[in-house]
Amino acid sequence: MLCIFAPFAFAAEVPQNTTEQTVMLDINQADAASIASALEGIGPAKAKEIVAYREMFGSFRTLDELLEVPGVGAVTLEKNRSRILIQGN
Repeated sequence: MLCIFAPFAFAAEVPQNTTEQTVMLDINQADAASIASALEGIGPAKAKEIVAYREMFGSFRTLDELLEVPGVGAVTLEKNRSRILIQGN
């Protein structure tokens, strides 16, 4: 009888750690690889667009300025707003 119930002993749910560690990214200093790895919904191609925009137009002054980058929309910006810093020039 013990053998029948033994497999079920391991089926209990294991509590998951629900706290996320937020990585803060200085969008004016970060390279494309750092941007792609730190921001949700931003892959290598969009990250390169962000860096290209910054190189062409200068440092970002506001987070909303990221909306001018091709491929970065309002939903993506809102998902990442708490992860992005505007510091370095």
